[in-house]
Amino acid sequence: MQNTKSRVAFVTGGAGGIGSAVCRTLRADGFAVAIGYHTGEKRARALADELCGAGGRAIAVPCDITSYASICDAKRSIEQVFGLVDTAVHCAGCEAYKLFCDESAESIAQTIAADLTGAVWFARVFAPDMVGERFGRIVLISSVWGVCGAAMETVYSAAKAGVIGFTKALAQELAPACVTVNAVSPGFIDTPMNARFSERERAAVCDEIPACRLGTPQDVAAAVRFLARDDAGYITGQNIGVTGGYKNV
Repeated sequence: MQNTKSRVAFVTGGAGGIGSAVCRTLRADGFAVAIGYHTGEKRARALADELCGAGGRAIAVPCDITSYASICDAKRSIEQVFGLVDTAVHCAGCEAYKLFCDESAESIAQTIAADLTGAVWFARVFAPDMVGERFGRIVLISSVWGVCGAAMETVYSAAKAGVIGFTKALAQELAPACVTVNAVSPGFIDTPMNARFSERERAAVCDEIPACRLGTPQDVAAAVRFLARDDAGYITGQNIGVTGGYKNV
């Protein structure tokens, strides 16, 4: 069961498909929720209003995960309202769907910055206070492609594999301070990010999924909820596949 102490969560990419589901789920569990956004200010503020209207505590906070200074600014903004963050969930990122030979140096750097470096900076900003408090939960969203790789998403796959490796390493460092670090790797989730695929392509993917359906943002949020719980303190350094059995992750 959850303790009675007020919990505070920061969710980057909180206005996105997966991020908004995570925010709603944690709010339902009694967390105060800071909804991180970069370009989706209107969506983030609307979600904050929704969560507050449902009796929760929520704010929208600007945060560019490719800027260390921006992450630090977001942390200060949250602390002014809610106090220290004890649950840091990193959902933000970008995807580049193209042949590797068509990637430019700039596009490669952009993907690595958003999908790997940003995750490392995010953890670096929030981990020290968790260590000081001897309690914390860090959850980083990776991908099924970080485990098995995907053609047309080579750089993205490399970045997400890096997130998993970083998770396993950081978990070992922070475990003595009662801070857990875990990754969640979604499979094919029905979000706007996958809207580029035609119905025929989506049906073909669905045929490969043992669970016989596409995943939902709520499926991913359920895994984050589990890892964020007070009584999940002995689970760390793990990569949880939310794939319906797809690719056996």
